Amino acid sequence: MSRLLHLDRSLEDLEGERWPEPSAGTTRLVRTVHALRRVKVGALTVDDLRTLIAQDVGLPFLLPVALAVLRDDPLAEGRYYEGDLLSVVMRKSPAAWSMFPDLRRELVAVVSSLPEVPEELTTEVGRFLDRADRP
Repeated sequence: MSRLLHLDRSLEDLEGERWPEPSAGTTRLVRTVHALRRVKVGALTVDDLRTLIAQDVGLPFLLPVALAVLRDDPLAEGRYYEGDLLSVVMRKSPAAWSMFPDLRRELVAVVSSLPEVPEELTTEVGRFLDRADRP
């Protein structure tokens, strides 16, 4: 996956776009997202990936990285609960996955191979697999 070759660059570098500093009074989430865009992709934590993907930031670069994490640990935990990265990745729209049909198939395989689905993910897993069956 050629996108994984860019782990030593930030989203700002990869996208060629520098966001201005957030204005005074912005939320902690906005400040966090702005700051994470300047971090090298390879240095992002599971929680950083969860945060950025949940906000639809850098998906062409971060979905492949997230799948690499989920291959090794499908229930990788960020800040909230076991499998929170998987949760945000499964919630991405079909349009987001249209860029990566191979990754989508791989995510279906990862989800389908879970020996036990945590209660927090049961509904989302069902919805994701139902959508994945559609063309």
